[in-house]
Amino acid sequence: MKALVTGANGFVGRHLLAHLGECGDDVVGVDHECDVTDDASMYEVLRRTLPNAIYHLAALTHVGTSWSQQVEFTRVNVLGTRNVLQCAREVVPDAVVVVISSANVYGVVRPEDLPLVETFRVAPSDPYASSKVGAELVALDAVRDRGSRVVIARPFNHIGPGQSDTFVVPAIVNRLLESLENGADEIVVGDLTTRRDFCDVRDVVRAYRLLAERGVSGDVYNIASGHDVSLQDIANQLVADIAPHVRLVKDKELLRPAEIQVLCGSYEKLRAQTGWEPTIPLRQSLRDVVADMRLRRSAR
Repeated sequence: MKALVTGANGFVGRHLLAHLGECGDDVVGVDHECDVTDDASMYEVLRRTLPNAIYHLAALTHVGTSWSQQVEFTRVNVLGTRNVLQCAREVVPDAVVVVISSANVYGVVRPEDLPLVETFRVAPSDPYASSKVGAELVALDAVRDRGSRVVIARPFNHIGPGQSDTFVVPAIVNRLLESLENGADEIVVGDLTTRRDFCDVRDVVRAYRLLAERGVSGDVYNIASGHDVSLQDIANQLVADIAPHVRLVKDKELLRPAEIQVLCGSYEKLRAQTGWEPTIPLRQSLRDVVADMRLRRSAR
């Protein structure tokens, strides 16, 4: 398979490039050198690479930042997706495009709604999620109006080595390691009462490739573990593993204007279509995040 990955230098993009290479694909990754909102830039990349599969990862993804940059999130995440699909339709009309959405599109849900299935309503509760709903609608328009081959992935939270410490798990790991260096006996955290469904990023990218191969055009697929865990439990485990003496102190500055209390998804549709299942347990993911963060800190 000849593949093009947008957003290739990001956390997930780097893992996807590695996985596609291991599968023997001829893969090209682009990032900031290709502006997905600019048609000339996209045309040039597509004509040069002529991919059979396009993995559209390029996006703004930080929920907290989305509140202060709503216009930019819409421009990149919605209009960027529309531009990628339009250019792909003109240059490589037979290529399959895997559009990466987010489980955040489900918004605030009740425990009795869990695990969430793909037919559950969408009700975004933050600008990031709203932009992902917009990207999904653009993708479905491309299928319905132009006959494009597009599959939509809705990954739930994912973690693993290489993730930025602007995200909660590596942020806590980084602060705990820092506390060992400076002798601090407490670190600040945000809201740890929320519960999330975590997958390892290496499992997530396996799902992306399987969707490119076997996903049904116009369909949406959850990528999830099927289990939710509280951030408090994860934080407690990290404290016990790294710095047992440290106390966690809530910082109001780290709280978001709106917070989804619980998310947990069903991956039954994905498994039925592709055979995918998560293989890396959360405990292993956490160990790998800690080991990676230690290496990154030692290299500074």
